[in-house]
Amino acid sequence: MIKNEATIGFVREHREEDVRALALQARRDSDVDLPWALDQIQGWQTARRKLPSWAAIDGIVYPPHLSMEQCSSEQTAIYKCGIVSRLPERSHDLLIDLTGGFGVDFAFMSKCFERAMYVERQEHLCETARHNFSLLGLDHVEIVHSDAEEVLTHLDANPSSTLLYLDPARRDSNSSRTYAIADCTPNVLQLRDRLFKAADYILLKLSPMLDWHKAVSDLGEQVAEVHIVSTGNECKELLILMNADHQGEPVIHCVNDSQSLIYSPSEDTAVPVLADGENAAYLYEPNASIMKAGCFGLLTERFPVKALATDSHLFVSSERIEDFPGRRFAVTIVTSMNKKELARALKGIDRANVATRNFPMTAQQLRQRLRLQDGGDGYIFGTTDATGHRCLFICKKL
Repeated sequence: MIKNEATIGFVREHREEDVRALALQARRDSDVDLPWALDQIQGWQTARRKLPSWAAIDGIVYPPHLSMEQCSSEQTAIYKCGIVSRLPERSHDLLIDLTGGFGVDFAFMSKCFERAMYVERQEHLCETARHNFSLLGLDHVEIVHSDAEEVLTHLDANPSSTLLYLDPARRDSNSSRTYAIADCTPNVLQLRDRLFKAADYILLKLSPMLDWHKAVSDLGEQVAEVHIVSTGNECKELLILMNADHQGEPVIHCVNDSQSLIYSPSEDTAVPVLADGENAAYLYEPNASIMKAGCFGLLTERFPVKALATDSHLFVSSERIEDFPGRRFAVTIVTSMNKKELARALKGIDRANVATRNFPMTAQQLRQRLRLQDGGDGYIFGTTDATGHRCLFICKKL
């Protein structure tokens, strides 16, 4: 773990520079452990964006690039702290992370617990965690070099005081990406009964590609909460909180940065669509978490909007809605795909941000069809209305 002074000095001197250029320019016969140094430089550069509080601490050791890209961000790790902080106080006695990895989630969540155990089957990651956790001041944590099943075998049954956290590996033995819970390692479905013997609460981090309905169905009625977490309007994580005593439907949390929508599945209703002749002065595009949740009927219950069409997933209203959970636009003009109408509507427009929803062309194809450059202040949505007609909404972002 501890490298020679030449390697440490190289990292400090060059950490602002391009890693690819350094790899070509650095001397191979020096005392510098170049592969390790390049991992640290690239890791620190990623951490400035993803883990700023870690990047500010001199000496943090980073894993190779792929692990850095796949680890949780500081923002999503802090969000998990919010989940566990709302649990009954007794549950804050002990956190056990059964799939430690780089340890970002563990490091942040452990601050909510009196004791915390990090479990990892790869010894070099345990060494990295031991080094980093010391720098982070996490003196109340225990590092265990083992795997989830082995640790579960030796855990005392004390479910009222423990939270188990798992982020199953989403790659198979051939390093191919997997999404289904049963295809991940460890297989939480096989371990479920053993997990609940050790803890009342289980928090799972699953692939954002996974259908949350399928996850709830697979995991059973103990699913108490589903958190669909996005940052920068990109879906990053699907979190499942399970409680041994929970019955009934789960509570769904759709989160995108500061935007949050919380509901129960039974609240979601059919989607009312815009009637012919109704005013569509404003256009609304739900954020990535709501798109993932699919709770479009709920939006029309919570906000004075109607859908353009059942499958278009764009909403309109006659009034400006400041707290709509997504992007908001003022509609300048609505046009059909008729050539003459298009020519009038696009007069003076040479560039725009183009998107399509429920439309027979991709955004790039539509932009080429309209002969527009990408970018600028204008936005054009190609979509299909409730009557089946193709139309364009030319807008300004609010």
